[in-house]
Amino acid sequence: MSGHSKWHNIQGRKSAQDAKRGKIFQKLSRELFMAAKSGGADPDSNAALRLIVDKARAANMPKDNIKRALDKAEGGSDEHYDEVTYEGYAPGGVAVLVEALTDNKNRTASAVRVAFTRNGGSMGSSGSVAYMFDRKGYIVLDREKNTQDEDEVLLDIMDLGADDLQTSDEAFEIYTDAKDFAAVRDGLIAKGYELANSELTMIPQNTTPVPEDKKEQFERMIDQLEDDDDVSEVYTAAAEDDE
Repeated sequence: MSGHSKWHNIQGRKSAQDAKRGKIFQKLSRELFMAAKSGGADPDSNAALRLIVDKARAANMPKDNIKRALDKAEGGSDEHYDEVTYEGYAPGGVAVLVEALTDNKNRTASAVRVAFTRNGGSMGSSGSVAYMFDRKGYIVLDREKNTQDEDEVLLDIMDLGADDLQTSDEAFEIYTDAKDFAAVRDGLIAKGYELANSELTMIPQNTTPVPEDKKEQFERMIDQLEDDDDVSEVYTAAAEDDE
């Protein structure tokens, strides 16, 4: 692994995300609806839905909100959203992947393009930066809630088939191959671990420092993308300041 601390980035943006909680719930409802509509509303038999339910719970989404989205899917609503990925570069040449769930591709493409171009970035063609990222399973164990030491965690995750472990004072960050993610996650739960986060994500193979004079533009661009109602996830290859 590159040493990129995804958890550090998540924690660093948590306050800003908390302020957008209503918007986050709206996006999660859309993801829950589509996953349930395509694979059924039972998370035990729909692996894609279970991932999103876990994501919703991690965001402290109320159970009633989750239930409403699943009931809507079971009720036969004719709403439909397309999954679209956009690629490009942020200021300073940092690779960016944007995943969206939209009922109007033209609207979303236009909004994403504006976010890039007005903030010193540039859109790329399909495949222009995707090859720089790997789809990985990502699991976080908060050390305050898990008493196991690093050696024990390492033995357990290797036994379960994980790829890598990164340790900090606050957390154990575990990376898996995408196909092994569910088995590692479920195995850790069975062993008594409490998971702070678990998701399939895109991890950059290498990171790029954001130049000091481009940081404000970079943050503004990422905020604008994340604020868009149609955007589900924004992945960047930006290096952390403390790397």
